[in-house]
Amino acid sequence: MAQTAAPAAAPAITPISLKAIAPWALFFGVLMLVLLYFVGAEQGATALISGESVHEWVHDGRHLLGFPCH
Repeated sequence: MAQTAAPAAAPAITPISLKAIAPWALFFGVLMLVLLYFVGAEQGATALISGESVHEWVHDGRHLLGFPCH
C-alpha cells in the first residue's frame, strides 16, 4: 500500500515596507559613494590622506573600473 504525503502549504511571504528599507538603502548608498571616492579620486587633486598608501591599495581596482591613475 502506497501512502502519499499531503503537500505542505507554502509559507506566506510578507512584503517589506519602504520605511524599513530606507535606512539600509541610505547607509549602503553612502558607503558606495565613499568607496567610489577612494577608488576614483583619492590621492589626486582632492586627497584627504597624504602619502601613496590609499593609491596602492586601490590601484588595480582603478584600472578595472576605468579610472586613470598614472
